[in-house]
Amino acid sequence: MGDSHSHHLIYGHLADFLTGENLVDTDDERYRQQLARLLVEDKGFAKAEIEPRLVIETLFAGRFVTSRIDFVIRPAGRRLLLLRYAPGSLVTRERPALAAARVLDPERIIPLTVFTNGEDAELLDSCNGKVLGQGMAAIPNRAGLLAMAAGLACQPLPAGRREQELRILNAFDVEICCAGGPCALPGAQEG
Repeated sequence: MGDSHSHHLIYGHLADFLTGENLVDTDDERYRQQLARLLVEDKGFAKAEIEPRLVIETLFAGRFVTSRIDFVIRPAGRRLLLLRYAPGSLVTRERPALAAARVLDPERIIPLTVFTNGEDAELLDSCNGKVLGQGMAAIPNRAGLLAMAAGLACQPLPAGRREQELRILNAFDVEICCAGGPCALPGAQEG
């Protein structure tokens, strides 16, 4: 049975599929592991082509937020697809996922964005926000990703837009837990 002293159900620990790292076993982490397996076993990406657990940190109006980027896929050494997982409805996930794809690399926009709840997904052109596909099948395989990225013309993010995109991440990704306030830091008292 899981540990229930937290508002997140913790089952113990598991080995990360991509890196072998020891991770806390939660429902959300189980979905992330399923996505990692999908990317490697069904979509044909090598484990070395997938960057897991990246973060973007923002501080605006006294609110520090860590935005999690679950996976960035970089075949041929170039970041081409950013994938974010979050439970629940996809409706509120689109804008912060696009913001992350636009600011993670300071030099260029990551051309494609996927956001998913583990059951459904949307694939977007990161530059213009256009929906390119829906459903888990819309997540491109390796050959499809290379072909799609070659046809996308992403310009660098205009100078004044970076701060706006970071503010969007900060506003959307602040964690409000089931206790009604910001989630406590790991090891801190919750509530």
